[in-house]
Amino acid sequence: MKRRLLALACVSATLLSGCGLVPGSEPERQTVTVWVMQHSASQEYLDRFTEEFEREHTQIDLDVRVQEWTGIGEKVQQALETADPGGPDVIEVGNTQVATYAEGDGLLDLTLESMRDWGRDDWLPGLAEPGRWGSQQYGIPWYAANRVVVYRKDLFREAGITAPPKTRDEWLTLTEKLDTGDDQGIYLAGQDWYTLAGFIWEEGGELATERNGVWRGTLDSPEALRGMDFYRRLQALGDGPVDADEEHPPQAGVFADGRVAQIVAVPGVVRAVLKQNPELEGKLGYFPVPGRTAGTPGAVFTGGSDLVVPANTDAREAAIEVVAALTGKRWNTELARTMNYVPNKTSLAGAVAEEEGIAAMAAGAAQGRATPGTPQWSAVEADNPIKEYMTKVLRGADPAREAERAAERITEALAFD
Repeated sequence: MKRRLLALACVSATLLSGCGLVPGSEPERQTVTVWVMQHSASQEYLDRFTEEFEREHTQIDLDVRVQEWTGIGEKVQQALETADPGGPDVIEVGNTQVATYAEGDGLLDLTLESMRDWGRDDWLPGLAEPGRWGSQQYGIPWYAANRVVVYRKDLFREAGITAPPKTRDEWLTLTEKLDTGDDQGIYLAGQDWYTLAGFIWEEGGELATERNGVWRGTLDSPEALRGMDFYRRLQALGDGPVDADEEHPPQAGVFADGRVAQIVAVPGVVRAVLKQNPELEGKLGYFPVPGRTAGTPGAVFTGGSDLVVPANTDAREAAIEVVAALTGKRWNTELARTMNYVPNKTSLAGAVAEEEGIAAMAAGAAQGRATPGTPQWSAVEADNPIKEYMTKVLRGADPAREAERAAERITEALAFD
């Protein structure tokens, strides 16, 4: 039962000897309602976690409810604004969504627990940073996924390439060697702006920056322009369309059907590739997106989920116990192994080292980033000026001029009403 009912019980109990002090009484059980998103965790994993958690926490019952991503934003906002006794006490949210929910004081501040108990300094930055609003930690990293380079081992061998590149310069040289005849050195769609973001961050640039509470687009900075120039040079070493993103057409199909040496994607894309072309079984490999210097992978956009606790929960302490368990070493590494995710801490990368694709992803995740931490960023993506900017540059327009125009549009979208 929720704390609201416990408070009512206390009123009656005080006539005897005070709430919780009635002779022979036992602490009242609490139900913690947990919302997790569809396909984030297997049902077997959720069942096993529920059984063992309840055995170890005898006064807590778990009610795990699977939600669909479609329409979830509105549903979460309603739950945060409504004191519904049947509402969620723990919610899985996309890592870039935390600021939107924290802005209206709808989430519980978990800064103390993060610093004192949960090892915040070791969390993946691409999950931890967007989980903060101001100086407070509201989102607790759960799992991550990010892009790597998926490549054809057979095409590499045919080109005399014996090892993946260690730097971006090597990557360009290698890809140019692979781009010959009917072979594409790489398939990179012209509007794959998440990949571009990684190149910009690797150069020290940003998509947008905040100063004195005001956000402005920064695609026109020298660093961001260098990131776009690298993207342009790499994209030219294949036949990716300049006016479409990686899903139009789906790059998995292009990779499966043609002699394409490389794509930039999450390792999970290989399932779709092999379904369309089983003959590629055993011919695919992975390496982290290269950085500017050897030994350090390049910056990448980190997707994934954080766990949050609504401020209006009636089961605060019990909800925190659930978050602690799900994001702790044991259950977090089991989730990563089960679902092919990256664990939430850099120190846990070894837990997935045996899987080549996940190991490459984990190496890149250490350099992971997220989109700007403002609730208004969704307005930028809704009318994405970055995509239009990329297409214009790839068609030969002046990069500095187009970057300035795109930066202005981002600034306008980020302005608070």
